[in-house]
Amino acid sequence: MKTFVKSENGLEKAVYRELVDWSSDVLSKVSPHFNNLPPCPYAKKAWKDNKVGLIFNYQKGKEIFYKTVSNYSDDFDLTIVIDFKFEEDPNDFHFFLDEMNDRISDGEFSDKDIWVMGFHPYDEESEFLEEVDFDPHTETEYSMTFVQRLTKLQEAAKKLEQIGYYESYDDEYDAREIYEKRERLHRRLKDGNETT
Repeated sequence: MKTFVKSENGLEKAVYRELVDWSSDVLSKVSPHFNNLPPCPYAKKAWKDNKVGLIFNYQKGKEIFYKTVSNYSDDFDLTIVIDFKFEEDPNDFHFFLDEMNDRISDGEFSDKDIWVMGFHPYDEESEFLEEVDFDPHTETEYSMTFVQRLTKLQEAAKKLEQIGYYESYDDEYDAREIYEKRERLHRRLKDGNETT
């Protein structure tokens, strides 16, 4: 397991630069798909404040991911596991992460205040991404798993919901279903009860 800190590894530097530029050039620009808000309104500040941790995985298996979940560092608002040995099937990849959120909430890991989600290089391209003009910095494929505090994420999501962030893309991204699951698990964490 390796957290990115001025790495001399050429591939890691390229991925880091790619993520920073993608965040600045794409995720921080307003889009009609997100009700004229940026796709990720908090991304630019997180990178600027050095609150994004990167961990690079070069081996098959889930050990590094499990360690990241079990030993989450609040030095970061978001930790991204960059996996060069990713699960080939995007459906299996996302199903695993969905199940992981249930397992975390059920107490299988030391910390229940964690939410995971991911990006797979073979995911179907969304209408939003079809309109994006961005040149990648590396031809190497990798998946990304985002690990962050469930509480912080859900508090931010509630603020975004109030300003219409989720209205424009619910249908395409199943955002409502994801939001409702996060909210249910957040209630369980906060109150010990999914129904309140």
